[in-house]
Amino acid sequence: MKTIRTDCLVLGAGLAGSAYAWHLARAGHAVELLALADPLAANSDWAQGGIIYDTTPDPQALAADILAASDGLANPAAIAQLVDEGPAAVKELLLDELSVGFDRQPDGALHYTREGGHRERRIIHAKDTTGHAILAALAARVGALPGVTRRSGFVAIDLLTLSHNAADPRDRYEPLTCFGAYALDTATGEVVAFVAKKTVLATGGLGGIYLHSTNQPGSVGHGVAMAYRVGARLIDLEYVQFHPTVFFKKGAQPFLITEALRGEGAVIVDAAGRRFMDAAHPLGSLAPRDVVARTIQQHLTEPGDACVYLDLAAMRPDFIRERFPSIYERCLACGVDITRERIPVVPAAHFSCGGVHTDLSGRTNVRHLNAIGEVACTGLHGANRLASTSLLECLVAARAAARADLAELRAAPDHFRLPAPRAWLSPSGTPDPLLIRQDLQQVRQTMWNYAGIVRSPRRLARARRILLQLREDVQAFYRDCRPTRDLIELRSAVQTALLVVHAAALNPVSKGSHFVVAEE
Repeated sequence: MKTIRTDCLVLGAGLAGSAYAWHLARAGHAVELLALADPLAANSDWAQGGIIYDTTPDPQALAADILAASDGLANPAAIAQLVDEGPAAVKELLLDELSVGFDRQPDGALHYTREGGHRERRIIHAKDTTGHAILAALAARVGALPGVTRRSGFVAIDLLTLSHNAADPRDRYEPLTCFGAYALDTATGEVVAFVAKKTVLATGGLGGIYLHSTNQPGSVGHGVAMAYRVGARLIDLEYVQFHPTVFFKKGAQPFLITEALRGEGAVIVDAAGRRFMDAAHPLGSLAPRDVVARTIQQHLTEPGDACVYLDLAAMRPDFIRERFPSIYERCLACGVDITRERIPVVPAAHFSCGGVHTDLSGRTNVRHLNAIGEVACTGLHGANRLASTSLLECLVAARAAARADLAELRAAPDHFRLPAPRAWLSPSGTPDPLLIRQDLQQVRQTMWNYAGIVRSPRRLARARRILLQLREDVQAFYRDCRPTRDLIELRSAVQTALLVVHAAALNPVSKGSHFVVAEE
């Protein structure tokens, strides 16, 4: 078995992982940056709306909006960190270092937009492809740094801990400590042990465990599942946010329709053209996402319509094409001209507000294991995330984790024990890809039907029974077969789905994106 040793191992090359790698490599440390696919195959690349920047008029107004969107559950300390450190993090990396091409006014000033849950225009954007503009610039810069080794096509299998994976059995008496990960090189089928002083989970979200999702392929909670298996604390997994507006047309690939459309004047209507959101919330179509998604779901259940619509009649056609060129082109390719027609939309799983519990420096309860980005949970989002906080959270969390790790690496360079890992022994069997696809589809269908936008104790109990049996089947596969990307994905999806269902079943209180109905 090949073993690669490094200072920092980063699992995930989206915005959080890449920003952390940038900080560490610039300080002279060796970084292994692992990704499932190419550098831009990350959820942050698909972020459309923008990133919060201008909080100068009233920083506490942003804090109030985050807390209100969270249904009162957000961690005040995490909110304060984002509000206080966010503008500096954006300026340092995106404006000064990368010169990201954000939209500007004729006088050169940054253009600000507004999204659901925001009472002010404080969001900067690059047309309607903000995430791509940011990640493309950062990935190019990080890839050129001499201290970073980027490896695409690597799938993390399990974290290495002294308790489970050290060759010396006496290491199990040490405190719970991470020293890297096993990962599959999908190009060769070889399992490689990456041994590191610091290991960072930046694996993104878990929306892929649902039938309808806005997430990139493979976003099934790999980091959550791996962390759980080594004893890391998890929190708030019942709070899965469903984005209310995802393009819907039979035979067409669904894709996210940014909330910024509503920030610029679009409204949600039903098939008859009624603005039903106005009666559901004072902010109408700009209500927090959990409220909008739930109201749409309820509205669709009653008349039996397949979707609702975004009405852009308040916007000029030339403004639509200029401000939202990507959405205009994608909708047009699907036969919908949004300068003349309403956009058909439905809700879909979008963002995990919970995850691996960390402090404000990304620390988990496992020594030398950090988590940043969507896989982590500082409590910033509470029960529901405010729009355009996710990209900012990635930057702030990466910066804080890097700052803490750099201080520790400088202060105690010999403090880190990097033992030899146990050799990986792979079974020789080949998994059946048809069965894997079928099982993954069953996970997604089960989660959508029984643990989706609206839950009940009976639905959650049924989901648990199905998933427990499925996990037994998958574990039998895993014992007898060599690892493949699809098998690892299925294994993580089943475990993560069970964790979400378990968290939801333990919480009888409806808050934000976790909505529980009483049994009939």
